[in-house]
Amino acid sequence: MIDKKEFLSLCNITEDSLNSANILWEDLEKIAAEYEKLEPVMHDISKDFIDEYLYDINKAGIHSYRYRVKDAGHLLEKVIRKKRENPEKFEDLDHTNFHKFVTDLIGIRVFFLYREDWVHFHRYITSIFENNPEIYVYDRLEDFDENPNHYYIAERPKVYKRSGDTRIYDSREIDIISGGVYRSLHYIIKYKGYYIEVQGRTLFEEGWSEIDHDIVYPYYKDDEMLTDFSKLLSRLTGMADEMSSYFRRIKQNKEDEK
Repeated sequence: MIDKKEFLSLCNITEDSLNSANILWEDLEKIAAEYEKLEPVMHDISKDFIDEYLYDINKAGIHSYRYRVKDAGHLLEKVIRKKRENPEKFEDLDHTNFHKFVTDLIGIRVFFLYREDWVHFHRYITSIFENNPEIYVYDRLEDFDENPNHYYIAERPKVYKRSGDTRIYDSREIDIISGGVYRSLHYIIKYKGYYIEVQGRTLFEEGWSEIDHDIVYPYYKDDEMLTDFSKLLSRLTGMADEMSSYFRRIKQNKEDEK
């Protein structure tokens, strides 16, 4: 069982913040208890997805991959945060249906050496899973497909694009969200009765993201000094990605000249 005092301290959550989420600690304990029973299933589903679709990295158009299953503490932190940020959307979330609201209980990341290689994976994943706007999920309860054998992309794919990025994405294929500090593809896929969030990014971007999540997000995102340093590291990451693309371009030009 999760200790309340320890949890609030670890997640940098005050009692006032918890109260403003309009959820009782007893209800959070119920969510944690249900999720702890579900967690082994999440691991099995993750492995099945990887074995079936990502194990052959050349076919998937990626350099490598990794996966994680959200732990109970991070799940509770997210429930509290979402209920505070968007109380109407998450009003009905409870221990019986949290898996319908939280789409990243399973998180899979695929990596590219070069940022422009996103398109290979995008065309692969949208070719093997049904990508029909008519079945996208908008209402987390009413639109949830109870059929565990129906695998499909549940939301329109999107990409978060860095400010100053050159034009490498096509809005006809993917929603483009500009002006952020990182670059990442996002897909929500319904698989074996649950959602899987698949993210795609470069190896450099993954390095920055891991450091940012370890130090800043989500517990210290209001700390000005930490967020400033993270933004600086993000800019350096963007430069590294640009240089990698230039390296490849130079190599291709030299090979063409032979």
